[in-house]
Amino acid sequence: MQLLDGKFASEKIKQEIAAEAAAFLAESGRKPHLIAILVGNDGGSETYVASKMKNCEKVGFQSSLIRYDVTVTEAELLQKIEEINQDAGVDGLIVQLPLPKHIDPEKVTETIDYRKDVDGFHPVNLGRMMRNLPCFIPATPYGILLMLQAYQIDTTGKHCVVVGRSNIVGSPMSILMARNANPGNCTVTLTHSKTANLKELALQADIIVAAIGKKNFVTADMVKPGAIIIDVGINRETSTETKSGYKLYGDVDFENVAPKASWITPVPGGVGLMTIVGLLKNTLASAKKEIYP
Repeated sequence: MQLLDGKFASEKIKQEIAAEAAAFLAESGRKPHLIAILVGNDGGSETYVASKMKNCEKVGFQSSLIRYDVTVTEAELLQKIEEINQDAGVDGLIVQLPLPKHIDPEKVTETIDYRKDVDGFHPVNLGRMMRNLPCFIPATPYGILLMLQAYQIDTTGKHCVVVGRSNIVGSPMSILMARNANPGNCTVTLTHSKTANLKELALQADIIVAAIGKKNFVTADMVKPGAIIIDVGINRETSTETKSGYKLYGDVDFENVAPKASWITPVPGGVGLMTIVGLLKNTLASAKKEIYP
């Protein structure tokens, strides 16, 4: 078993991004600029946004955080998004999920200008990805592709089983792993919580991407020897063992699955770190007008 270490891969790629950002600054006189909007004070969201802002600074980007109280109206939030859409000095805009129940996340996603949608959730970007056209790829799937590239893992001809069908990870991951590219060129099976023979399908997989949002869902009896395991899950549970008061678990039972795997991502320290790299790469591409001139 070898570890797909998100810290190693992300640091290597961030050095490359920093060099490109410095060249962009020298040429244009400004830094790539990412704005994040955070509504409320969800602990997980606070942590994720703080990490994104810190990493922007690390690679030489400008970053801005706009905070709203949980009582903000949908209309007020959408108005702010429209305002940012019009600002030529902003390259990327992300609205941290989850949002309060009175705000429609689909409406928020569709209001963001697809040319600044560096999270890759807008229907235009998802549609272009489906057609294999230049687009902002959703940050987590993009991060997984970058990790596979960093470790020079050839996925061609492999059977990839994706567990989970979300619009953020599972569905786009299934499309990306099937397309004519490397990483890619897989035969893909997209499974979910209602799949009747999920264990049987998982046992056929050369690559398992677990993104179902359930702690230790993928167990050792679902994994064939030598499989590559990508664990996207981040499940927070309160814990007295850690300073933070909570502990993170993946969707894969790491302890028991790892001995059977050829490669496996840890949680934390795996896909989460690569998601931020995907976001940074998209923001840089937006600043350089590489996707949408």
